[in-house]
Amino acid sequence: MTKPIATTREASGTPTGRLAVWWVIASEIVIFGGLLAGYLMHRLGHPEWVAHAANTNVWIGAFNTFVLLTSSLSAVLAHAAAEKGNGPKAANLLLATTFGGLIFVIVKSYEWTYEISHGMTITANGFWAFYYVAAGLHALHVVAGMVIMIIISVAARKGRELQRVELIGIYWHFVDLVWIFLFPLLYIAK
Repeated sequence: MTKPIATTREASGTPTGRLAVWWVIASEIVIFGGLLAGYLMHRLGHPEWVAHAANTNVWIGAFNTFVLLTSSLSAVLAHAAAEKGNGPKAANLLLATTFGGLIFVIVKSYEWTYEISHGMTITANGFWAFYYVAAGLHALHVVAGMVIMIIISVAARKGRELQRVELIGIYWHFVDLVWIFLFPLLYIAK
């Protein structure tokens, strides 16, 4: 069976899958960049947000940062295994990365349940609206990455489409990078 020409031709010298992922990331930079710029502009104009931001739990945010950075390590190791042609190892490492994403989402769910039960809802004020939109959009990207990783790990376990391990890794590193910006803005800058 032959591959479609779009997956084998490289007009720019970059494999088409990698180019596609970078295009997706470029569009995501616009989305998150606008959201973060809007947050910063509003934060500078609303000094009362400091009191609201003081209610975020820095330790939970730090733990989730550690979880995501650790999951990035397993994504790098999965890519290395895929480059060596070891699909089963790459699949296991992708599942470890997915597990890190799952821990992130569970901790975020606990955190939100606590905050909402204490009146810190999306409608409470501007800070909490930005907080839930930014963190929620990020969490949706984590879940999307987890789903894609599971799909890719199934093929990788069979030794197929190993180049996709790198592609989901690029996406996952972007998701981690976004959190590196969100964590200090939402949790530390008080």
